[in-house]
Amino acid sequence: MIIITNMTTTTSTISPYDRVTELKAFDQAKTGVQGLVDAGIQHVPRIFINQPETIPKAPTSIELPLIDLGSTDRASTVEKIREASKNLGLFQVVNHGIPLSVIDETLKGVRRFHEQDVETKKRFYTRDASNTANWRDTFFSVMAPLPPKAEELPEVCRDIQIAYSNHVLKLGGLLFRLISEALGLEPNHSGDMDCDKGLTFVGHCYPACPQPDLTMGATKHTDDGFLTVLLQDDIGGLQILHQNQWVDVPPTPGALVINIGDLLQMISNDKLKSVEHRVVANEKGPRVSVGCFFTTALAASTKVYGPIKELVSDENPPRYKETTVHEYAQYSVSKGLDGVPRLLHLKI
Repeated sequence: MIIITNMTTTTSTISPYDRVTELKAFDQAKTGVQGLVDAGIQHVPRIFINQPETIPKAPTSIELPLIDLGSTDRASTVEKIREASKNLGLFQVVNHGIPLSVIDETLKGVRRFHEQDVETKKRFYTRDASNTANWRDTFFSVMAPLPPKAEELPEVCRDIQIAYSNHVLKLGGLLFRLISEALGLEPNHSGDMDCDKGLTFVGHCYPACPQPDLTMGATKHTDDGFLTVLLQDDIGGLQILHQNQWVDVPPTPGALVINIGDLLQMISNDKLKSVEHRVVANEKGPRVSVGCFFTTALAASTKVYGPIKELVSDENPPRYKETTVHEYAQYSVSKGLDGVPRLLHLKI
């Protein structure tokens, strides 16, 4: 399954107009944001204009924990992951087992996809319904638990999509074992819960924007799955909400960014943090990134998840209602990226 999408988000403050008609016209063109840029657009269309930001931007960037997965000191690695996942919800990893040649070719493959002519990409176009469009184009494919047929993937990047996804699945197995240990559980606990079984490959392209202060590449949100592995190019733009300030997360060559998702925060009963983040628009571009999301949202599973029994007690009762991954994902899609934490839906 593969789709190209322009993710959408919040409500605009501009004067009333026929937004539905303009969104419909944008969708029917199926050219995406890159099509607007190629047409020489000088002003951001109204459907992309966002609410003015009220949260301040931090004056400096944050130095994310950089965790060496090749370290022989496992106890230290586990402790670093525990601290980062609890306090930031985000960390970087190096010596992650994915060759730099594969990383480079993955970014090139996603770039090739988005550089294709419009007619080639049109059949993959879609856009989730919301009030304000984000300044990015995206394609995604579900790579696990049921891998797609090769011919269902874009020809220009299918081989590297498959190769990279296989590497990320292996990395995910290691990360979930380390996170389980960080929670004081047996290493295989989250794996036995199938947290590492589903994977969605998402290839983003953020074209250069003529008025980056008016729109966003992606507005404030958390990821609704268990865990996200992010690969980004050298342009940057990712920010996390830390101590009520937006903080830049500059790219580190060769490193992957790992962030905790909603479902991992929920099953840990708030021992881990699902980080709020966004991507700013930029006059530079296009920026390319690849997010691999560990989730079984599109699988027909009735498996129910709730706070892990070993992590709750009379003194620390469950803070969330139980749900299936599919049900929570459906709720997440219905909300869109509106900036309101989706986990509130499950709060007891």
